[in-house]
Amino acid sequence: MIKKTIRVGISSCLLGEEVRFDGGHKHDTLITESLGKFFEWVPVCPEMEIGLGTPRESLRLVGISSSPRLIAPKSGTDHTAAMNRYAARRAEELAAMDLHGYILKKDSPSCGMERVRVYDQNGMPRKDGRGLFAAALLERLPELPTEEEGRLHDLPIRENFVERIFSHHGWLAFLAGKPKPADLVHFHTRHKLTLLAHSDELYRKMGRLAARAGSAPMRELLAEYGSLFSRALAVMATPRKHANVLYHLMSFLKESLDSGDKAELVECLESYRPRRVPLVVPVTLLKHHFRRHPQPWVLDQTYLNPYPDELMLRNHV
Repeated sequence: MIKKTIRVGISSCLLGEEVRFDGGHKHDTLITESLGKFFEWVPVCPEMEIGLGTPRESLRLVGISSSPRLIAPKSGTDHTAAMNRYAARRAEELAAMDLHGYILKKDSPSCGMERVRVYDQNGMPRKDGRGLFAAALLERLPELPTEEEGRLHDLPIRENFVERIFSHHGWLAFLAGKPKPADLVHFHTRHKLTLLAHSDELYRKMGRLAARAGSAPMRELLAEYGSLFSRALAVMATPRKHANVLYHLMSFLKESLDSGDKAELVECLESYRPRRVPLVVPVTLLKHHFRRHPQPWVLDQTYLNPYPDELMLRNHV
């Protein structure tokens, strides 16, 4: 039995709850059957929670995309003030729960994260809006890994999102331990290869921050480091960047492997670069060699085990 310590907020309809305006739901089995084995869900339905029942009149965003109104078009009822008051309060409550991620319902005038329809005075839509609750959530928790459920069907995006969730969980656990300067240096070292697979530039900025640990106020240093940590992991890793990391790992084995093993590794890495094989293949081969020839620095790297193997996400990137 997997202990679910990862808390993820989610639009209630995605779990199969019948909270949609038409009395239905948008149950996403990908989410509930795969990710649900590892996450503790925190369901939220903003429209139900401001007192609208189900079924109910549909809502839409109207006006200026940067500050739209939430309108029920049939009756003309304006729910903007009620939603904004609720969203600010609910975002504070969710912040106090130390969530590790959030999955929003795409296209929703309350929960849509991007490209939500905003209607002009002539009833013509532009897909450049954001749901009112989603806007409040992202403003209050800008470092929280957040995605829309539709994008999670894209395998690289799903893998990146899950990695961000587990990394955010690790960061919050790190902060809860009241880290000292040496702890930040160790955290940065453990995440070196993970960060390099995403952003070399941000990794180096974070390194300069970690080097200041002990000579700068720790609270401000951790806040800045945490923001960069979130930004770095949000940058999508690529086969090229992964290949660079894999070759770096291979360099730790140069004195341990014979010519045949080295040739096999190079062939495997070069097969991954154009995605003829998935990332799991070279990673598994390297882990095999490091079990035979342990390297403490390597085995401490989060890159080798960013999330449970049962998710099989590296089988698809």
